[in-house]
Amino acid sequence: MRLTKKDTQEVILKKRQVTIVPKGGEKIEYIEPKPIRMTIQPAEGLVMAQIYGNKLSTVKACKYIGTDIIEGQNELDGVCVYVSEDEKPDFYISSIKTYSQHTNVVLERL
Repeated sequence: MRLTKKDTQEVILKKRQVTIVPKGGEKIEYIEPKPIRMTIQPAEGLVMAQIYGNKLSTVKACKYIGTDIIEGQNELDGVCVYVSEDEKPDFYISSIKTYSQHTNVVLERL
């Protein structure tokens, strides 16, 4: 599979960092912004509807080619799709499925 530049959109990938704060709390920060290109489409289909139900309108299905998103490593990282790099991410990576030439990424709105 080949993603052409005109079909892709530039987004900002931010690593998730969890810091333990006193009194048993956690502070989640998103660090190391990195621009990447991926195709972003609304999630649809019977399987996605069964998995996400009423939340389907807040889910995006993406295709990515590269080495910045790795299965088992980047789940829960933030992605700035409709906001600027300086703001908090508006989506997070909920699942990554790696195929031979591309990666399917599912984003959920924060």
